Order: sequence, then C-alpha cells, then structure tokens
Amino acid sequence: MPIYKELLGKDFHRLHPKLQERYALTIGEPFHGVGTMEKIEKGAAWLTPLLKAATRWHFLFPENGEGIPFDIKNTSRLLPTGEVEIYWERTFYFEKVTRHFNAFMTIDVKRKMVKDYVGEPRLFYSDLRFKVTPEGYMHIRSGSQRLVMGKFEILLPRLLEGVVTVEERYDDARDVFTIQVDIQNKLAGRLMAYKGEFKEQSV
Repeated sequence: MPIYKELLGKDFHRLHPKLQERYALTIGEPFHGVGTMEKIEKGAAWLTPLLKAATRWHFLFPENGEGIPFDIKNTSRLLPTGEVEIYWERTFYFEKVTRHFNAFMTIDVKRKMVKDYVGEPRLFYSDLRFKVTPEGYMHIRSGSQRLVMGKFEILLPRLLEGVVTVEERYDDARDVFTIQVDIQNKLAGRLMAYKGEFKEQSV
C-alpha cells in the first residue's frame, strides 16, 4: 500500500482526486512535476552564510526571486529493512545557479507520523504530521527535530527548530497543483518560504 494512503487511512479518500493520484506513489511509478515558483523568499541577511552552507547537503539555500522554474520528483522504493521510502527531489533553476532540496520519507504507523530526513547526505530529521483539510487539501506540519551527525542524532530544543508548514492543493479551473511552504524559527523568524504551481509530466 502507498505509504501516505496507509498513514492517512480513510482520510486519504477525502483528498482531491488529483492529490490522491499524486500521493498514491507505488514502487516503479514515480511522480514528476514541472512548474514555476511564483515567489521564493529568504530570511534575514545574517542567515545567508548558514543557508549557503546548507547547499552542500542539497538542503536550504540563500537565493530568492520570482518566476523561478522548478521541478519535483517523488520516487517510491523498497529499503533493505522492508520499509517503503519516498525519495523527494526538488530542483530550483535560478538564473545563475541550480539549487536542490532533497528528502527521504518513511512512516511510523504507530505514531501516525512521517519520518523525514532532509539533505543528501542526510543532515536533518523532522517528524511530519500529514492531514487532509475539510476542503480536500494536503496539510503538513513539522514536529520534533534532530540534527544528524553521522550515526548520531541530536535533539534540537524548540527555540532552534525550523517550524515547517506546507499546503498542497489542486486548482481545477487552471488544472495545476499549487504548493505553499513556510519555514519559521522562533528566534530568527522566517528561514525560507515559497509558493508556486506545477503540472504532472510524463517520466
């Protein structure tokens, strides 16, 4: 069973039909979307060195702008442990540089949580809670987080967490998926935010 369908149970069928298709990822049938970020916003200027360093791990990045082409690819694969993992690849094509934001997701059925490892190699861990809104949108919010140091993981205090909220919709009138992401920190404020749209493209 696709992991997001297993996670959400009966609520999965309350998603917009196009979102059900998008998140019903099965092994050997990746989802590939191509679109444009209407706007990408970054945080305060003093965060730039940190965001630039994160690009080494295909994590956050310091660039911002409007009308940025991007693509997204989600691939379902079976791990040696028997778990099903979804590999997320997000690529942003700025005028002078290409940036990546990659992640690896599995599920914890007992806790009803997505386990999200971000970066490549993996640098950061976050619990993610997925829920379906009354309108049929996919809403995602982060929980506890850890810094990954090789085999060790260090729990981050709440003040250092990057609180992530994501909402993905389908616009029937324009026949596009829309996405809005915001990453905030209690001390630093906004770390990154972006919103845009994309269409499925044959792989």
